[in-house]
Formats: sequence, C-alpha cells, structure tokens
Amino acid sequence: LPEAALLAGLLKAPSRLSPARNPHLAEERAQIVLAAMREQGLVSDREMTAAISRPATRAAAYWTGSEHYVADAVMEELPSLIGEVRRDVIVDTTVDLVLQKFGENAIRDLIAREGKKRKVGQGALVSIDNTGAVRAMVGGYDYANSQFDRSTEARRQPGSAFKPFVYVTALEQGRTPQSVRNDAPVKIGKWTPENYGGKYYGPVTLETALSKSLNSVAAQLIMETGAGNVVDTAHRLGIKSDLTANASLALGTSEVTPMELTAAYVPFANGGYRADPYIVKRVTTLDGKVLYEHPDTMRRVLSPEVAGMMNAMMAKTLTDGTARAAAFDHPAAGKTGTSQNSRDAWFVGYTANLTTGVWFGNDDGSPTNKVTGGSLPAKAWRAFMVEAHQGVPVAQLPGYTPSVATPVARPQDAPVRRPSQAIAGSGNGTAPQGTPMARDFAPPKPDRTMTSSTGGPRPKVGVGEDSGGDGKTVLDILMGR
Repeated sequence: LPEAALLAGLLKAPSRLSPARNPHLAEERAQIVLAAMREQGLVSDREMTAAISRPATRAAAYWTGSEHYVADAVMEELPSLIGEVRRDVIVDTTVDLVLQKFGENAIRDLIAREGKKRKVGQGALVSIDNTGAVRAMVGGYDYANSQFDRSTEARRQPGSAFKPFVYVTALEQGRTPQSVRNDAPVKIGKWTPENYGGKYYGPVTLETALSKSLNSVAAQLIMETGAGNVVDTAHRLGIKSDLTANASLALGTSEVTPMELTAAYVPFANGGYRADPYIVKRVTTLDGKVLYEHPDTMRRVLSPEVAGMMNAMMAKTLTDGTARAAAFDHPAAGKTGTSQNSRDAWFVGYTANLTTGVWFGNDDGSPTNKVTGGSLPAKAWRAFMVEAHQGVPVAQLPGYTPSVATPVARPQDAPVRRPSQAIAGSGNGTAPQGTPMARDFAPPKPDRTMTSSTGGPRPKVGVGEDSGGDGKTVLDILMGR
C-alpha cells in the first residue's frame, strides 16, 4: 500500500515529485493519497496508519553514481538547445565516464576517510579541457542522497582562489612577477586583512606573494589596480556571477560556483583563450539529422605574455607554496582558496591538458575543522589528475619570453583515442587536443540504500480534509484537480 500510494502520487507532477529527486516531497504526496483513500472508505484507519508508519523505502539505487548529475544537467539544458523534446534524440556529451569515475572516487574516498574528523560533508569536482568541454562533473558526495548539483548550483566564497584575477589585472597594468611589495599589516578603511597564521615576510616579489597566498599583498594590489578593473578581468575570463567591487574582493568574498571558477582558469592553461564550459556537443535524431552542434565561441582574453607570467607564478604554488600536496609528475599550476572560518576549501589547478577545480565544505555553511585549500582539495585534485594523465604525454604549460612575444597556438580538436560512455552516445566524434583519455579505473563503490522517513504515524493536520465534502474523487486529488 505505501508503495502504491507513492506511485499514485506521482501523477500530478512526475518529475518534481519523483522520489529519486525529492524523496521528502514524494512522501508527503503519498500521505495525501492515503488520507484521501481513507476519507472515501477505500482503506481502513489501521491500513492507513500502517502504511504511513512503514513508508516506501529505496532499494539499492543504480542512480547513486555521479554521472547522474551530468544527466540532470543535460535534461535541463536540452529545451534551450532544441526546444521541447517530443521524440527520441541522441545526445553526444563531452563527459568521459572514466574521468567521471576518477573524480567521483577522489571526492568520495576523502570524505569517507576524513570527513567526520575534518567536519566535511560535501565536495564537488569539475574538470574542463582547453576548448571548454566538460570532461567530468561531480556535483556531490552521493547523488542518491542529494541531487542538488554543487558543481553548477552552489555559490560559495572562493577565498584566495580568486586572487589570480587580481594579479592578472596588475600584470596587465605593467607590473611583473618580479615586482616587489612589502608584506606587512595594512589597514584599508576599517578593514585590516591578515595573512593566514599572522605571519608576514617583508619585501617579496609578486610571484612569492601569490604562491604563498599573502593577503596583505593582494589587498595592496586591488587598491592599486582598482576593484572595478578586477571585476572586469574576472568577468572577461569567465566568471558570470555578480561581484562586489570592493577591497575585500581580493580575498574572494563574492560567491561563485565551482563550474565558473574552474572555467575562468582555462585561459591560463590554453595560452589566453576564454572557453565557456559546455556539456552537450551534439544532438541528432535517430535517423542522423543534426538538431544542434556546439559552436566554436573561443576568443582571446589574455595576451600570451600575461598568460605565461601567470603560469610561471602559479606553478610556484605547487612547488614552493600552499599546494605542495597537489604536485605530480606533469607541469602544473593553480591556486588554493579558503574562506573565513574554513567554511569553504578550494583548489583550482591545471596542466596543459585539463583544468580541474575541487571544493569541500558543508551545505549549511558550517565551518570545517581547519580544512584549507592545500589539504583535502589539493589531495583530491592530485588523486584525480594522476589517474587522468595516465598515458598522456608530458606537456609544458604555455610560457612567455620577455623580449619576444610568442604566439600560442589556438586549441583545436583532434581525433578521439577512446570513445566515452558517460551517457548514451557520449564521446562520439572528436575530442579536444591534449584531453587525457585514461584507460583504467577503479570500479564504483557499492550502491548505498537510502530509507525515507516520516514525521509521525499520522498525516499532517488538514491533509486531505477537504476532499470528502466537495464531491472530489481520489482520481481528482491525484491529478491535482
């Protein structure tokens, strides 16, 4: 009876009331069905009470895999690409299931191992190639328990992971990695930014200041360059969220999503081209008619010189700075970020092949146990990137020569070495040059069982109470009439 009531309750809004997407709402709807059946004499008081006391439970779910975050994103985007879907179509996505599983395992393993001790309940990972194609997108610890996609929907403070946009602005105004600033306590109005741990280094180069994530220097630079100019830089590189143009922006106080922050680092990896992230590559009918093809919208947003200088500076983060835990045997660069009270911890890094962003934190914004960007995020990033680069040739990051401006080749597509199987048809056609196509991966962990719960053995007060006196039938109620 409880399972039948849950199924009957779906008729009004099958997607919104789906127990796979919203188990609590589905259960509330099932209670309305049971109350209506009792009022019209179709079940007894005892049967209704028993059904509410033993709600339908979820069996081990095949949809626990993180690839279902991708499937949800595809289904939400399709209508804007081809209009209302009225027939079967084939969707070619950019996501590589092997890389997707690597990302899922990197997030799950760390939370399972250290989550309780470090007070961390959630994580997200996004990996994008040099043309903007999303190769992996992990929206949370377990899709079966929560379908909220933290990679695209959760806006959180990036902390120091926002600093590269401050430094880009400084370089474009004529400063260099060897420009020197005095790392010492500063006061801007009533705001006094402090370095992590309260340590100051005195005169330092901008390269050292960025690699060690010195807040004092970042605050000085945003005052020199202008907060409005930094906002323009961030939006030019790919940040889409609204940003508040004030001094504290230098320390990442305006909220962004993991997807947009990761995408905004891609111009560093590909030598200066903005590549807006995309998941759907192509949509065709069953007989092969192309309904949609992703357009080439890449455009230069950084000069090769500035991109090269930023790469040299952020490479130091992995060798001498706050992300030493992320270093592996490919040239890489990136930036850590930690918001106030360690509520959010980030690492966004890249090689010449992939740009990957990792976030750890809690959905309710509660502080973690001193988790920084250089700890769990850097570890998860390294675990993913090591696996993703198996068999991929080592490639240097785009560099720069002070005296000679060396044009950086625009990223182009190259033949795929192995088809992806993330979603039916995924990975067919071509893949961007340099995209790692890892060969082996660990099998996903066993599915978990999630059980629904109710607030009590009886329906809520007023549930279904008007259904008996106005001539409505159970079917009227089910269909929302």
